Amino acid sequence: MHPDSPISATLVCWGNAWLAGQVGLDEAADRVERQAGPQLVAAESGDLPLRGFLADLRIEGMKSLRLALPVPGDPLGLTGPPPFNSAAIEAGQAATAVLGDRCLGLVPVKDHRGSSYAGVRWSVLEARAVAPDLPSLAEAEHELTRAMRVATDAMLGVEGPAQGHRQLRVVDDGLAPGYPARAHRVAALAARLSAVLRIADERGLTSGQLAVRAEALRELDRAVRRARVVAHHAITELV
Repeated sequence: MHPDSPISATLVCWGNAWLAGQVGLDEAADRVERQAGPQLVAAESGDLPLRGFLADLRIEGMKSLRLALPVPGDPLGLTGPPPFNSAAIEAGQAATAVLGDRCLGLVPVKDHRGSSYAGVRWSVLEARAVAPDLPSLAEAEHELTRAMRVATDAMLGVEGPAQGHRQLRVVDDGLAPGYPARAHRVAALAARLSAVLRIADERGLTSGQLAVRAEALRELDRAVRRARVVAHHAITELV
């Protein structure tokens, strides 16, 4: 599970595209499995394949999937209860299946068995059936642009020794078919800035310079996570 492409985000956007009729279930499940290997869900009766679990949820009335990208102190996308929040914060991500008057939280864990099997096993927990407090897509885009400017100004004012060129891995926006153009634009910018955050180099800086840089990157990370969550929800506003 690459940190720039959380598996929960892939499940949410391709799951929502399936629910909106933009792709088939097999295509959505295949996309998730191509990213992180076999997908199993820990159900009461034993582990189930992800695609079968999703099909069952749709029969039960699943309307949409929501993304959570929380960190300690910022439970972004979570609404409780505490067991779900704690598991999601520990994983750094989660998805919430919205089924009418109730919700189920899905938390991924790497699943390694033997020397060759590598996949994901999803834990299922009860989640509160309330919508998380999130900005609009336009607000998230504005916040992301502002945080990028602030971080750029702060980092330009922190001069450290030259460290040489580090190549930035190019990533796409990660969204599935059917998402609005603005969501693709916001998600693409968030994905690129997330990659920038991963390679930020702190070698050779003083403690004061580190503090300035850390604060700027913290605000940028918060804006990136909010933008990604909101962009992944954007398709649900069209149906």
